[in-house]
Amino acid sequence: MGKDNRHSEKRILEKTLDELYIKSRAPMKGFFVLVFFYLACTFSVSFVAKSQSSVNIKGIEIGVYTFAGVISSLANILAIFMTVYYGKKGFFTALSVLVLQLPMIFMGIFVRRTYTSIPGVFGNLVAILAIIAIFANNLRIEKYQTKLREQAVTDMLTGIPNRFACSELVMDFIKRGTPFAAVSVNLNGFKGINDTMGFDVGNAVLMEVASRWKKIADNGNSGTLDFICRLAGDEFAIVIRHYLTQDDILKTINLYADALNEKIVAQDYSISISASFGYAMFPDDAKDVNELFTYANIAMLKAKESADQKHVMRFSRDMMDNLHTAELEAKIRDAIENDTIYFNLQPQFDMNHKLRGFEALARMKDTDGSFISPGEFIPIAEETGIIDKIDSSVFNKSARFIGNLIKETGADIMLSINVSVKHMMKADFLDELTSILEESGIRPVNLEIEITESIMIESMEKAFECIESIKKMGIQIAIDDFGTGYSSLSYLNSFPANLLKIDKSFIDKMNSSDSSKQYVAAIISLGHIMGIDVISEGVEQEDQLDTLKEIGCDYVQGFIWGRPLPQEDARKVVLDSLEMA
Repeated sequence: MGKDNRHSEKRILEKTLDELYIKSRAPMKGFFVLVFFYLACTFSVSFVAKSQSSVNIKGIEIGVYTFAGVISSLANILAIFMTVYYGKKGFFTALSVLVLQLPMIFMGIFVRRTYTSIPGVFGNLVAILAIIAIFANNLRIEKYQTKLREQAVTDMLTGIPNRFACSELVMDFIKRGTPFAAVSVNLNGFKGINDTMGFDVGNAVLMEVASRWKKIADNGNSGTLDFICRLAGDEFAIVIRHYLTQDDILKTINLYADALNEKIVAQDYSISISASFGYAMFPDDAKDVNELFTYANIAMLKAKESADQKHVMRFSRDMMDNLHTAELEAKIRDAIENDTIYFNLQPQFDMNHKLRGFEALARMKDTDGSFISPGEFIPIAEETGIIDKIDSSVFNKSARFIGNLIKETGADIMLSINVSVKHMMKADFLDELTSILEESGIRPVNLEIEITESIMIESMEKAFECIESIKKMGIQIAIDDFGTGYSSLSYLNSFPANLLKIDKSFIDKMNSSDSSKQYVAAIISLGHIMGIDVISEGVEQEDQLDTLKEIGCDYVQGFIWGRPLPQEDARKVVLDSLEMA
């Protein structure tokens, strides 16, 4: 690319950024209309003032010359409008005409002795003072606006454009149909710098990285036209234009990556830093600014996770699973923040169809009101470390409901709550249990905590300590999905559980596989030997129910006798069970 062409393109970038926060001006057509009427009023004043004619209004003769003051005032108002709405251009146009008018007015007074023009002198002087005051004030305001504009489009730490400037610039390119690559950049291991060396060192690193990359973009070393900005934290973005092939994009990105090869010295620390780059192209990959940067960010995360340590990746459609995960994670976080996670209650019965209680199950809806399966959002919540917040929300809401229901009906029912590994291992988990019991009014004996074997695998000593404390509070313990792990039998003998829950996968195969049936029977027998009741999950068919009765299961839970229910339907189940008792 030629040097002149590059400077021309840079001016386009600067102009686009400059226009982001300049106040919206009135259209130029309006300016010419104002000038026309202003000049028309100005030049008509003298003719009207000299007129000897009169007009009859409702029988009253009024001299035309009396309208001169009205037209003069209208001209002054138009001069003020020009100054207010068209800045320097309007001010100097109005000031020039007003100043040029004064000699003409004085000539009329002293030469032609048109003394009726004397008020016009004072009107013009007042108008001149008014537009000067307005213009001076506007200059002060514009200076302040310029400062605000710079703050609005500039990252205060690094001095390079910020997220807003980047977004507006990209939208401008999209409107023009200009091809470009949006590159998402993240510094590797930056959190460790902040944690071990402090935020001052971290900020110094960010400033040095931004400085190096800005030099590349400004000097045109890449051979493409680049725009660099800081989005947030250690996240940057590069917008690349004027490339011929994808190899040109990779060459440019590698130039920015290589700029980090030299160590950064900050406050006597010598720091090595690298970055991961992901990019998406307009219009090939997406035609919307949000989609482009979402796709670029997904590609960047893929590059960061890459086993062969590729530091640059382009977005491809096989990364859409990651996109769905990212979108769903955002929806989960919104649901937690807006407290829209809710619960259903699935009833549990003994083998004679007597109500034992309910298991509280987390539920959430999409923004359009459609149901999102727990099989989708629960694994993502676990993977991203926010499952404990869902647990807490369901725990609190369901406990309050069941507590009130027990108080209202006197029913002796159990509320069973799932607790994730992360939730149970929190330092304040026992305090949370105490608080929920106090606030809901539910008795400890009516509350059951469901835990999985993975808790034992992750931290056996801490898990046993916590479970013992829960038991001392009088709360029941259930082992969820028993038999699916690797350590069931070894821990069962010392595990202080009240209930074993047999996973649905065994119940499904129970009547089609004799070994599965024997396995379920063995679990039930083992539980009874240990003095522990057993409940089977996912019971959906009559023959499954018959088999479980035959092999001595204590309780069942499943669609055959009860699907997960909203609160009012669960309340009706309790009332019906009391009538049947």
